[in-house]
Amino acid sequence: MLNCFGRFLANENSAEFVESVSHQYGLGTLERLLWAGPCGVRRAAALAIGFLGEFENNEALGRALHDEDRGVRLLADHGLRQLWFRQGPPGQRPLLVRTAWLNRCGKHDEAHDLASDLIAAQPELAEAWNQRSTALAGMNDLSASVEQRKEVLYLNRHHFVAASCLAATWLQLDEMMLALEAFRLTLEICPDLENVRAQIGKLERIVGG
Repeated sequence: MLNCFGRFLANENSAEFVESVSHQYGLGTLERLLWAGPCGVRRAAALAIGFLGEFENNEALGRALHDEDRGVRLLADHGLRQLWFRQGPPGQRPLLVRTAWLNRCGKHDEAHDLASDLIAAQPELAEAWNQRSTALAGMNDLSASVEQRKEVLYLNRHHFVAASCLAATWLQLDEMMLALEAFRLTLEICPDLENVRAQIGKLERIVGG
């Protein structure tokens, strides 16, 4: 594992890294290494799961957000954002990616409709709820957006992006205490988010004052 990781760091050839690791390790083994291996091995395992993993590995990478090593935590953060789009039937995953693209392009009506279709077919699809929430926020339906983010966190307790967006929406609604609670939840999920830590300090001063 360390040899594979070392070559990747030297040449940044992700295809070679993925091929080498996939031939030697299953995802169950990678999870065990992520949990109990030495630092370099944990980093390699986090990277590999990000490349090779499925949504079922979300729990393992979510725990790794609290690893003692910052490198592991950063790789887990990046890997989780990939895994969230690998839930549900493979044929629907490109549509899930498209909802995010539509939201980034400001096409919130289209993103909302596509996300709704995905949710109708697969109600447990957390990222579809998240993208529909983003679309609703873009359409200025903030109250509905809040309810969608809550559903995301019910379906995926490691979704720190949804928690952070929920906090930001509460701020827009001038609900300072609720925003503070949501930012605290975000930091509880992903302790490395320094911008969230700063927001908490600011809100604590406002609420305390």
